[in-house]
Amino acid sequence: MKQCEQETLTAIVLAAFGTTYPATLEPILAMLHDVKERYPDVPVRLAFTSNIIRRKWHERAGDANYRRVHPAIPKQIYTVKNVLGAMADLQNEGYRRIVVQPALIVDGEEYRDLAAYVEALGAIRTSKPQWQPFEKVALGKPLLGAFDHREQLNGLVRALKPDIDAARAVDATLVYMGHGNEHMAQGAYYELEILLRRAYGMPVCIGLVEGLPDVETVREKLAAAETRKVLLKPLMYVAGDHARNDMAGDEEDSWLTLLEKDGYQVTPVFEGLGQNPAVRAIFLELLKQAAQQAAIDL
Repeated sequence: MKQCEQETLTAIVLAAFGTTYPATLEPILAMLHDVKERYPDVPVRLAFTSNIIRRKWHERAGDANYRRVHPAIPKQIYTVKNVLGAMADLQNEGYRRIVVQPALIVDGEEYRDLAAYVEALGAIRTSKPQWQPFEKVALGKPLLGAFDHREQLNGLVRALKPDIDAARAVDATLVYMGHGNEHMAQGAYYELEILLRRAYGMPVCIGLVEGLPDVETVREKLAAAETRKVLLKPLMYVAGDHARNDMAGDEEDSWLTLLEKDGYQVTPVFEGLGQNPAVRAIFLELLKQAAQQAAIDL
């Protein structure tokens, strides 16, 4: 009877890229809290997809002085694993139905790699079905969705209204810096920019660290908008390294430096999307949808 009960155990894995900045852990931990609050009877594990970030936290785990200076950092951050490790631990504990929800923005290479790992584990078939490591595995969509993402985009447009209001209050153009990549999923950024402009009737520019639209695209649009003030924010889950360096660093090629040289009065805001409760609510809905589509009861 006990073995039978174990075969139906369900768990959730929250997969984030991660961050090395203690101050920017807040949106990740907030999402973890939201998921646990929504599903109090389901164990939730955190995974970081970045190898570099995981190694950094593992190194800090052995640094007694660092841990003493940062007493608020949860133990699970120091021992965080990738999604493979998190799912392996859950399987070893008897959980055979897993829902993985990424805290990622687009269906780009990071999401595709995550999907490859999750789908590969879910596809394992043993000679006897009862020994399969997983009965069901589900993967939630990223924030900007995959193929049928217009409804998600509209939801994000509504969730970003506080940013619009903040820019409008100081008569500034809202500029978002997304991560992007050089290979895929850039169209969703263009769509989001168009929808934000149409919904709120004010100039909004989205540029990316990698790929197009880039900072030069943003500069061209700002020149056409004839604006002199810019509210600059990261369109990323956390305001981590890219926000502090590529977006608003002291280097000559940072967006802040470039825009100030162009004559704009720039106000950078170090606030990731994950700090917006309405954005986190979208991720919760995506988690729910993934479970339902896989017929996994949470």
